[in-house]
Amino acid sequence: MTITFRNILLLTIAFASVACSEFRKIQKSGDWKVKYNAALEYYDEGDYYKAGVLLEEILPIIRGTEEAELANFRHAYAYFHQKQYILSSHYFKLFTEVYGRSEYVEEAQYMYAFSLYKQSPQSSLDQTSTYEAIAAMQNFLNRYPFSEYAEKADDLIDEMQVKLERKAYDNAKLYYQLRRYKAALIAFDNFQYDYPDSKFNEEIAFLAIETAFDLAEVSIRTKQEERYQNTVDLYQKFVDKYPDSKYLKRAEKFYADSIEQLTTFADQNNKNQ
Repeated sequence: MTITFRNILLLTIAFASVACSEFRKIQKSGDWKVKYNAALEYYDEGDYYKAGVLLEEILPIIRGTEEAELANFRHAYAYFHQKQYILSSHYFKLFTEVYGRSEYVEEAQYMYAFSLYKQSPQSSLDQTSTYEAIAAMQNFLNRYPFSEYAEKADDLIDEMQVKLERKAYDNAKLYYQLRRYKAALIAFDNFQYDYPDSKFNEEIAFLAIETAFDLAEVSIRTKQEERYQNTVDLYQKFVDKYPDSKYLKRAEKFYADSIEQLTTFADQNNKNQ
């Protein structure tokens, strides 16, 4: 370790020690205004932890005062900047409920929704918080359609909708992969209804044909005719919608095999009459 580096390290430690000592001194102060002013200074300097600690201590004391509004607003932001989004969403929402006429209420309403958005996980995980975030963003847009945050809110809703779309697609394919044929067919149908413009719909429509055929194959005899007919119906809808599909040749095989089975059933029915 060079002398210069050692001196810098010692100065850094000394400075941190003084800063910590100063913060402890402010914490021990009985004057809430000292803590309030220090909290705002720490906040402006980007020290959100210390700002949050001091604001947490004085908020119960200053309730109803002129300073309480800004203190509560900065308090919510302090948690947001520390990436504690569960707490920031709670305190931004609380702010909108308590200070409904505040000049900050529009921003707080957006930041409440944005904090929920930050809690939204990757598509493979449970999407409860994503639904909550979309609802909060939509409520914000309904209330402030011309807000400076409106365009961003729209973009975030679109982003989360794509995530939900991916989740629904993965869930539907999982049923297919697990050979849970009936559940897969319901999931495929729901997906196409919920996401009519999805890029996955061509694949989903083909998988529905394959799944319907597989279900017919493993069904008891009395159910097979109906289920082969369902395969044919799905194929015909598929061809009408995707006449140039890359899945067309594979779909034709399921169609042809289903027609063959239906012909066999028709011949047997004629013989039995």
